[in-house]
Amino acid sequence: MTARAFLPKTLDLLPAELPIFPLTGGLLLPMGHLPLNIFEPRYIAMVTDALRTPQRLIGMVQSSDQAQSMGEAPVHGLGCAGRISAFSENDEGTILITLTGVIRFCIEEELSLAAGGYRCVRADFSRFGSDLSRLAPDPQAEDGAGANADGDVLRASIIDATKRYFDAKGFSTDWDGINNLGLAELVTSLGMACPFDPMEKQALLEAQTVEEQARTLAQILTMAAMGDGHENNAAVN
Repeated sequence: MTARAFLPKTLDLLPAELPIFPLTGGLLLPMGHLPLNIFEPRYIAMVTDALRTPQRLIGMVQSSDQAQSMGEAPVHGLGCAGRISAFSENDEGTILITLTGVIRFCIEEELSLAAGGYRCVRADFSRFGSDLSRLAPDPQAEDGAGANADGDVLRASIIDATKRYFDAKGFSTDWDGINNLGLAELVTSLGMACPFDPMEKQALLEAQTVEEQARTLAQILTMAAMGDGHENNAAVN
């Protein structure tokens, strides 16, 4: 049985309240896998409590004020809920987990601190029901979204922008693997793996559909490649 078999399939299976883990630069997208090293006592308590629930969900959010400590800083109003899909402890007393992205959510309100000292919110998932379809894509489709002519064009534009971005940054990758990804997988993999700044990552997260995320990703890659190219040309001249 695959990990996807344990993920919620409908909105009614999602909790009304969600613990949140504020992490600037920590982007989780539906279908993505985010490894985390948990060491603060309040977040160890959060993971322990989440593991006791059927859904095992934690909400990943970014701080909207990087000048403040992440634990107390105001956060963006939109995040992504992830299921704890892997868990291990080590001898130093820290916990290693992997979150698998399930669905994005809007924060309706922040609640009182949990008994373990971590933050919780009332979450509204209603805008992002389509995220759940990515978890169980149509086997007849190329991927869960964008498997059409427009999707093919977007996919090609992302791959082209990625090549220029990687050339500018001096990165290497498995191009055969990238070429075999469908649109949704491509957006998720590159969006989470590339070292974009926090606001660019938030823009990717907030784009409503896979197609909008794809266009946003292509723009970010293109602008980053152009910026590096201009800097390199200036240095040579």
